[in-house]
Amino acid sequence: MFFFLSKTLPLFIYPIGLVCILLVLAIFLWRRRGWQTAVLLIAFFLLYLAANPLVSLWLARSLEWRYLPPEPLPQVDVIVVLGGATTIAGYPQTTVGLNEAADRLWYAAWLYHQGTADRLLLTGGKLPGNTISEAERMAEALQLMGIPDEAMLLEAESVNTYENAVLSKPLLQAHGLETALLVTSARHMPRSAAIFAKQGIDVIPAPTDYEFVQPDWNEGENAGWFYWGLSLLPDAKSLELTTSVMKEYVGLLIYRLRGWL
Repeated sequence: MFFFLSKTLPLFIYPIGLVCILLVLAIFLWRRRGWQTAVLLIAFFLLYLAANPLVSLWLARSLEWRYLPPEPLPQVDVIVVLGGATTIAGYPQTTVGLNEAADRLWYAAWLYHQGTADRLLLTGGKLPGNTISEAERMAEALQLMGIPDEAMLLEAESVNTYENAVLSKPLLQAHGLETALLVTSARHMPRSAAIFAKQGIDVIPAPTDYEFVQPDWNEGENAGWFYWGLSLLPDAKSLELTTSVMKEYVGLLIYRLRGWL
């Protein structure tokens, strides 16, 4: 029940869901034109701000830059990689797919090849309707990146970030792995690092999959008024990014209320 509620209820406070609720409310206010206009204006500005590139990047930075990649790279026992970067192979796709969080796998493979650790722990179970776990899909993708089977441990039961940490702990203890690099998307790292720390797992945050990167921002600043004019126009990618950031803030709140952080 908690899994269902945690995945569905927040949809109504994300920009698209909230705007839809306001539009439905506006329909019922057709006899009260003043109130209807006010609700429609609120819906418009909410959607505009959520889809504005500058707003979405600023929101992303508020999470992403809390942790930066470790420099220099430390030597650790294991690289822990959180799920969420793959899609199921199915007709007509013949191999496991990578989604927008694929940097998690690329970065984990790069860290391995840099010699930071000789083991990887892949954590992620089966979501409802799936026949293969996230951990197994990650292992398949990492094999194609040159990671040998014997280097990978799989935790294939967890269905959320909290369970990633809880179910990874006994695996780490069983194999005598004490220090770890934690790899996940930069927006996801504040919640992930706090959960692993709460479980007493010694992790060094190794975030990746940044949306706010300094070179792009500097290039925009040097581009002049035309760039900034375009940045005032809403777009779907920015709306998606704002929603992703809101998801993380909602997750931080819910996890804190449940005592998981």
